[in-house]
Amino acid sequence: MKKTWWKEAVVYQVYWRSFYDSDGDGYGDLQGLMEKLDYIQHLGANVIWLNPCYQSPDKDNGYDISDYYQIMDKAGNMKTWETLLHEVHKRDMKLIMDLVVNHTSDQHPWFLESRSSKDNPKRDWYIWRDKPNNWRSYFTPSAWEFDKTTGQYYFHSFAIEQPDLNWKNPEVREAIYEMMRFWLDKGMDGFRLDAIALLAKPDGFPDAANPNDIRYLTNHPGLHDYLKEMNEKVFRHYDIFTVGEVAFVTPEEGLKYVAEDRQELHTLFHFEVCDEMPSWDPLRFKQIQKRWYEALWGKGWNSQFLNNHDHTRQVTRYGNDQEYRMESAKLLATMLHTLPGTPYIYQGEEIGMTGVRFPSIEDYNDIAMKNKYAEEVAKGRDPQEVLESLQPLSRDNSRTPMQWDDSEQAGFTTGMPWIKINPNYKTINVKQALADPNSVYHYYRKLIQLRKERLEMVYGTFCDYTENEPYIYAYTREWEGQRLLVVLNHCDHANHYELPKALTATNRQLLLNNYQDVQETGNILHMRPHEARIYELE
Repeated sequence: MKKTWWKEAVVYQVYWRSFYDSDGDGYGDLQGLMEKLDYIQHLGANVIWLNPCYQSPDKDNGYDISDYYQIMDKAGNMKTWETLLHEVHKRDMKLIMDLVVNHTSDQHPWFLESRSSKDNPKRDWYIWRDKPNNWRSYFTPSAWEFDKTTGQYYFHSFAIEQPDLNWKNPEVREAIYEMMRFWLDKGMDGFRLDAIALLAKPDGFPDAANPNDIRYLTNHPGLHDYLKEMNEKVFRHYDIFTVGEVAFVTPEEGLKYVAEDRQELHTLFHFEVCDEMPSWDPLRFKQIQKRWYEALWGKGWNSQFLNNHDHTRQVTRYGNDQEYRMESAKLLATMLHTLPGTPYIYQGEEIGMTGVRFPSIEDYNDIAMKNKYAEEVAKGRDPQEVLESLQPLSRDNSRTPMQWDDSEQAGFTTGMPWIKINPNYKTINVKQALADPNSVYHYYRKLIQLRKERLEMVYGTFCDYTENEPYIYAYTREWEGQRLLVVLNHCDHANHYELPKALTATNRQLLLNNYQDVQETGNILHMRPHEARIYELE
């Protein structure tokens, strides 16, 4: 297997508006990130994924771009961004930018021209029709919006303010490639490509048999032609890392995006877990991991994550954020950093930050949640019932500000934060985590260092010994004669796990454990609630 820097990377995602506010306006910013680079470096992550900071009206927190060549005022300016890049590189780290090329803001000059008249040269840069079909968008009941100026409908996969670009138009594609080269020529290290599976659209936009199943928005013929062209004209000319956000994709289809012999993307985010597994389902999770490993191994590369800016914090959703919060957070980290693929850390995950339940819909900022709330209440449903049904998976669960210390506003800002702070910041914060040698943060440091030292965790083969076990997850990673065993007890009670004969023929040495000691009798491991262990098998 070919070794590369990005396969060995540990990526730290910075949702900058919630990371650290340097000027007291209530929004995190690039200067704030710059002031915390040493924190990220100390953790051990070596790639920073920065959420969109391009010029934007901010209807969808920066994913509605109005100028690809400028930095949003809330974030800073181009000079600050260039200084940030320099400071990242000075620390032997890399920076990848979130980039949205499926759609723009409706305030982008391209769209303002396109909607001005039917004969405008940029009319065909977006998708216009006389009549809509029955498709929904991610955020609204219809994917079409009527425009009075020209009497036609334009297509939007997300919010009304986010019209989709027409990728069939070669002028659009060339404009996007030129913009990509602009950023890469500045020395940036790659892109996280938002909603990349949506670029291709079906001919004629036929009605969907079930409009509520929005899989029809993705993976249409022509998509991989666009990605091959993108790679040929841009990516292959730089030493960069590309990861695509790919919804509704099977392992077999996913391989088309990342197969090394296809020259499209380096790796992808699939969402068989985060979008399709609402709560922890161990047997399903193991099956997903096995299927993706078997489809990609030796051919392409995967990603490992359980939370990000769009998905509820992992210790709340897939672990235990109460009695066993620290043990659970450490177990989830162990799992993600030892399964095949590049691990991603979402800011605050490394201190065990949790989700939140705000009392009123007015406390939420998530546009998808607010639109769904309004839609359901308009149908006559009880508002409180609707709120409670939407709270667990609201994107605001992961967007509450980073909890730096126990001072007012969690040390995030000296002003009024753009979104409320999680009330538990008094006990869960960076200051406390740094001072406690047994904290989640210090466990992450040890885990990341181990991954750098033991390349079995990166390049090793994967074998699951507990496919049908509901609580214990035990698997090996083996590479160049070195073998690691990972054993996880992912539940709120103790379990015993007897090692199979295949794992008892050699000595074992404990490398990492999330409890202070281990309990075992011969080849029987006594696993406490949410206990995680990594052994070397000699």
